Amino acid sequence: MRCRFGRYRTPPIHETVVGMTSLDSSREAASADDAADTTEPGTPDRTGDTGGAAGAQRGIGSSGTHIPARTPRQRWRARLGRRAFAGRPGVAAGVDIVPGLSLTVAITALVLGIAQFTPTVSPLLLAIVVGAVLANCVPLPQRVQPGLQFSAKRLLRIGVALLGLQLTFADILGLGPAVIAVVVAIVALGIGGTMIMGRLLGLSWTQRLLIACGFSICGAAAAAAVDGVVDAEDEEVLTAIALVVVFGTIMIGALPLLSNVLGLDERTAGIWAGGAVHEVAQVVATGGAIGGAALTVAVVVKLARVVLLAPVLAVIGWQVRRREDTAPGTRRPPLIPLFVVAFLACAALRTTGLLPESALATAKLLQTALLTAAMFALGAGVRLAALRRVGPRPLILALLSTAWVAGIALAGAMIAG
Repeated sequence: MRCRFGRYRTPPIHETVVGMTSLDSSREAASADDAADTTEPGTPDRTGDTGGAAGAQRGIGSSGTHIPARTPRQRWRARLGRRAFAGRPGVAAGVDIVPGLSLTVAITALVLGIAQFTPTVSPLLLAIVVGAVLANCVPLPQRVQPGLQFSAKRLLRIGVALLGLQLTFADILGLGPAVIAVVVAIVALGIGGTMIMGRLLGLSWTQRLLIACGFSICGAAAAAAVDGVVDAEDEEVLTAIALVVVFGTIMIGALPLLSNVLGLDERTAGIWAGGAVHEVAQVVATGGAIGGAALTVAVVVKLARVVLLAPVLAVIGWQVRRREDTAPGTRRPPLIPLFVVAFLACAALRTTGLLPESALATAKLLQTALLTAAMFALGAGVRLAALRRVGPRPLILALLSTAWVAGIALAGAMIAG
């Protein structure tokens, strides 16, 4: 307290105690109120943090200084960010996803518009390329990163779930037991063989798992979905997706040419294309280059591989649960991720035939938009310098895995076709 002569005197002890008690009480009340308002399952408990975010929201900083209160719009955007990243390590609470999400929506609309004039080019692959080029040519501000992470995780899972509406179990059963056995062999042996080759190359468990599932099941969507279960490093996910794009694109031109050289009929060539090529869009382009009959069977075989994404993720989730620390209080990953359950539910709903064609067309457009947005966000995380740092071993594994899966698919197609 300042006296009349300009000097400072020590306040009486009762004033100090009362002041400290009042400040502590207000901080505790603000912290408890804020914790009750924002705590989500899986988020760290912040009820003991009495001078940080809670104080800032009430206009009291951790040092007792006054901080302007946030507007209702700012509080809503912060709360949206907290919920989007609840329980995710390495992401602070209160992040704002709106800038990055707005950028993703704008680029997605642009890519989908371009895709209307280039029907042979998948908007998913185009979005990855646009994201990678943008990230390496224009330094993206840090404030867009939370929204990009949201798109790469949450929007991807919703898109994968809606992917189930593109297939019916009846179409898959119509392939016959022999072709279904070939599809199961492609996925099981493809993943197993790639994992063994990756271990011999000295790659990490998560890196070879991402490549194995991406090349054996359904490309970038499978690799990103596996990341949602194992929580791999960003560099590993982006490497796997980039390799899917490169080698899947090569297969579009190589497989029709090899089919002609081998003298395969359209049905056999279609089974081979559906079993060997990575992405659904790449299968469509490959089957179309072979012929109309090949295209039909290739898409159905590919969608049969997509169905196996659900049991594969369930097995991976079970393995991750075994590897995780089981100490009390440790949050274990779910055995079957929710978006996988939603994927199977959508496939079952499509099988019933209850949905009208207009609803299916809308769902397909929405699913394409969501996966395109997710692929752009993933592509925006690609850094050429980071890909150079991973070395040639992932590239070698991708080459070996492509040849391995294609060989299994060819042998199965010639037997079952």
